[in-house]
Amino acid sequence: MKIPVIGGGLAGSETAYFLAQHGLSVVLYDMKPKKFTPAHTSEKFGELVCSNSLKSDDVYGNACGLLKEEMRRLGSLTMQAAEASRVPAGGALAVDRELFASFITEKLKNHPNIEIVSEEIADMPPFGVVATGPLTSDLLGEAIVKRFGVLHFYDASAPVVSAESIDFSKTFTQDRYGRGEGDYVNCPMTKEEYEAFVDALLHAERAELHEFEKRDVFEGCMPVEVMAARGKDTLRFGPFKPVGLQFGGARPYAVLQLRKENAAGTSLNLVGCQTNLRFGEQRRVFSMIPALAHAEFERYGVMHRNTYLESPRCLNADFSSRDNPKLFFAGQITGVEGYVESAASGLICGYHVRRIALGMQPIVPPNTTVIGALSRYVAAPNKDFQPMNANYGVLAGGFEEVRDKKERKKLLAERALSDIERFKTQSLG
Repeated sequence: MKIPVIGGGLAGSETAYFLAQHGLSVVLYDMKPKKFTPAHTSEKFGELVCSNSLKSDDVYGNACGLLKEEMRRLGSLTMQAAEASRVPAGGALAVDRELFASFITEKLKNHPNIEIVSEEIADMPPFGVVATGPLTSDLLGEAIVKRFGVLHFYDASAPVVSAESIDFSKTFTQDRYGRGEGDYVNCPMTKEEYEAFVDALLHAERAELHEFEKRDVFEGCMPVEVMAARGKDTLRFGPFKPVGLQFGGARPYAVLQLRKENAAGTSLNLVGCQTNLRFGEQRRVFSMIPALAHAEFERYGVMHRNTYLESPRCLNADFSSRDNPKLFFAGQITGVEGYVESAASGLICGYHVRRIALGMQPIVPPNTTVIGALSRYVAAPNKDFQPMNANYGVLAGGFEEVRDKKERKKLLAERALSDIERFKTQSLG
């Protein structure tokens, strides 16, 4: 029997690879290259759309950093690919998108236990995994809506510019608070330059403006123009904050940071500048930043709709369907938000599906681990269910007597890593 996995994004790739590595036969369905979603352009598996950053790599001080370490210990393909394709990004884990996707694609295509079928699937299998992401195709999407109903939100991606088109005489290289090795290019702005930029953002024409105003925007990936509309200093306390940076012996009024988009450093990502402005407006408005006056845009920012299940009503904590415990969902369609979280759900689904295939019951990781806490979050009763990133708030409590926050996070991380090792032994036993 071959276990069907539908979707070749991060979640589906994780599930397929884990099952194959543990001796099970898998057929991985993905409609590319015959058909693409509005946000995808590459034929490769594991394509990153919005950003090339997998967020903080701080295991003992950041929940997403801790989640990545849990995944490494569980045998994550995403973490292997990230290590093979990482680019300098201070305390964050950022990757070369092409190398990252190529690594995943090669692992899947060359695995003897994985059959790859380029085909659009119209319905859910009785046993298998649906990991079609927030941009599920129309045919399968209709079947999911009919059976479960769905929710949705909108998010956006940031522009990418050519490094050779940047005026580096108007930048400085420094990581916030001196962390990293000078991995960020900083574009300082004076008060007058910043206020003119914000004013231009507020008056720039947005794509499909009449529809955009009615959309539900995800807080974790908010367009820069929406943030600007919340107040003139919102960006200065957000992605343009100058805290931890020094230029000419003083803190700049505001700073746009650029991060390497590829290993060669020939392309740079405008950090925190997700946008839904029309392409011409993006070029006009971002070029108001002195260092970007002559910037050449290699990719413009875009906005797209993300669909996800009302998971508390239809999923169990092992990501299986409540009406069929052999049908699993993984990735952003479940209501976990972010590259890492999506990949983690696919990885843990691999553990669960393996046990089902071998005639055993799934074991959900404890809520002292980030992946276990997120698993329980998507299944817990919640009338206002919203997508969730990795965070300490979903973890089980503990160490409240420790007043130092840094020390408390370290203790929570140590407990999580000990418990994830215990879970791995139990689940694979």
